[in-house]
Amino acid sequence: MAIAITLAQYLGKQGISYDILEHPRTQTSARTAEACHVPGDRLAKGVVLKGENDYVLAVLPASCHISFSELRALLGEDVRMVDEPEMGMLFRDCEQGAVPAIGAAYGLRVVMDDSLANEPEVFIEGGDHSSIVRLTGASFNKLMADARHGRFAAHM
Repeated sequence: MAIAITLAQYLGKQGISYDILEHPRTQTSARTAEACHVPGDRLAKGVVLKGENDYVLAVLPASCHISFSELRALLGEDVRMVDEPEMGMLFRDCEQGAVPAIGAAYGLRVVMDDSLANEPEVFIEGGDHSSIVRLTGASFNKLMADARHGRFAAHM
């Protein structure tokens, strides 16, 4: 499958070059990293949260989980994880649970964990459970320039 149309169009508008890597179907970002033989610290996962007034996409390494106390302090508001149906309304062209870590493509506010900022290349979900997108670190940082940055990821 090709990557999600919304994501492809956004990357094109931003002038971002990328590669698509196909892999056996997986259901979690950790398994995706294993299947693609990429470090979990370089696979950026997007976690959809509901803030006080809008949605927020938290972007962090697949090898980590969110420290909600740190994230709430960074954002200055309470956030909660959204359920699959709510996520599906936001990412209509993606398979359930295969959220690309580029929230701006979907009109979402983004917060990124700074541990991803210095990677030479970063991988993201392509919108399905059988492909990922490879970006240079510079391209990924360009896409995350308007995101709020901080530390909220903790290794599993």
